[in-house]
Amino acid sequence: MFKFTNIIFWSLIGLSLGACQKSNTQPNPASGQVDDQTKAPAKITSYLTGDAADVNTTTTGGAVLMGGSTDVDEAFRWMIQKSGGGDFVIIRASGADGYNPYIYTDLGGVNSVETFILDSRTKAQDAAVAQKIRNAEALFIAGGDQANYVNYWKDTPVEDAVNYLINTKKVPVGGTSAGCAIMGQQYFGALNGSVTTSQALTDPYNRYMTIGSSDFISQPFLTNTITDTHYNNPDRKGRHFAFLARMTKDWNLNAKGIGVEERTAVLIDQNGLAKVVGSAKAYFLQRYNNSTPEQCVSKKTLTWNNNQQAVRVYEIQASGTVATASASIDLSNWATVNGGVWKFMSSNNGVFSY
Repeated sequence: MFKFTNIIFWSLIGLSLGACQKSNTQPNPASGQVDDQTKAPAKITSYLTGDAADVNTTTTGGAVLMGGSTDVDEAFRWMIQKSGGGDFVIIRASGADGYNPYIYTDLGGVNSVETFILDSRTKAQDAAVAQKIRNAEALFIAGGDQANYVNYWKDTPVEDAVNYLINTKKVPVGGTSAGCAIMGQQYFGALNGSVTTSQALTDPYNRYMTIGSSDFISQPFLTNTITDTHYNNPDRKGRHFAFLARMTKDWNLNAKGIGVEERTAVLIDQNGLAKVVGSAKAYFLQRYNNSTPEQCVSKKTLTWNNNQQAVRVYEIQASGTVATASASIDLSNWATVNGGVWKFMSSNNGVFSY
């Protein structure tokens, strides 16, 4: 079976994971706009596998937050089922057609899979591409570098099309790694590069802590929520905690977060019920009892202690299938839970506790 393993690594070195499996996948470069960097006609590369004719199926909304590394088959099967077997679209800013044979052939059950490489703002302005996204019955945002997604796609027709699918057409929309990182109302944009737990706790306003708010993807069950991925490689709990401290301090939000370990996916259904599938864990973070950081300022260590109960966390171990995934949390209220474990996060002068 084709598997997408460590997509960030392969994307960075520019290799196509699906290069040897494209016999029924046709590249479809189109031109007509002017690239904002080269001033030459922009060539938008897409890869289509399956039926080129648009179909209309009955869809059910939902969201997939995938933690990165090896993709979770069960999460894609869940999306395919919710798509009604329609057209599955992939968007990304690097890489190639690796998801096409994986979804169309290995998993099956869809009319088509089409991947669009949108690696400039000009390409994200293309009306035909935006319409193709709007026609989708399922959409997945591949891994890569979320700074590119913010720089290229924010405030463009591509952004509008994604939000149309989520909020109007009600189709399943998911993302892995960088694709998951942009799904919350608040998001870590990585505009100056990644940030470590140590850096975030030592100075929560260091130059790498680039957090956007309320200006990109609009997923109703992720209001006041910031996601994080690759949660266990390396351990990112501390930096995620610092993201919530910034959200609380800067915007006085009822800050929340969802952290997902690798080879694991959170499935959020149309009613906001979240379950976890794959092989590891997911973490659902909430600012506790309206607490506020005691010290969250530039060039000083983060203290948000609140008697070691600054942030409450619901930890869920993944199940192998949706059918066996009994543990859950209701994101319509973030209070109704089943099968997981409550824990707490705090920080005292930059020393993190969980």
